[in-house]
Amino acid sequence: MNLILNGLLLRKLLNLFKTILMKLIITTFFLIFNLTLFAQSNQFAGDYIRTLTAEENNVIEYKLTLHQDGTFLFHSYSKINGGMPPEVNKYGKGKWSAKDNLITFSTDKKQDLDEKYTLDFNNSIARFVTKNPRDKSDKVVKTRLAFVESKISWMQRIDIFKV
Repeated sequence: MNLILNGLLLRKLLNLFKTILMKLIITTFFLIFNLTLFAQSNQFAGDYIRTLTAEENNVIEYKLTLHQDGTFLFHSYSKINGGMPPEVNKYGKGKWSAKDNLITFSTDKKQDLDEKYTLDFNNSIARFVTKNPRDKSDKVVKTRLAFVESKISWMQRIDIFKV
């Protein structure tokens, strides 16, 4: 009788151990998966800027900030002598997501557009360009976003560099 009780107790302990071990394995898997996602978005997040200057103090400047939480802010400033008006500020905001090396931007018309934020980045796509880690040459490749698609006509084919 004592032997049967010990056998049942041992079986229950083994089942409990298996359950705890499975929970630990699943938790570890999810932790590693989330850290990988965080590390990948961390690679893209940050400040990007592009300044174009010409004669007579004409300036066009683009600033883009990709936040870790998947949101972005964009500011375009232009100062053109003889322009109407001479200085123009345009703003945009919304959400971004990354898949491989492509960043897709989206703007919620109800939440992200208002009197200040007028640029609609919906379906805009930029390619993240950086030096390949396997490239051991001295070639310098500035980390940048190269816009390949946008409803904002002047954003197409624009490169903005990570600061």
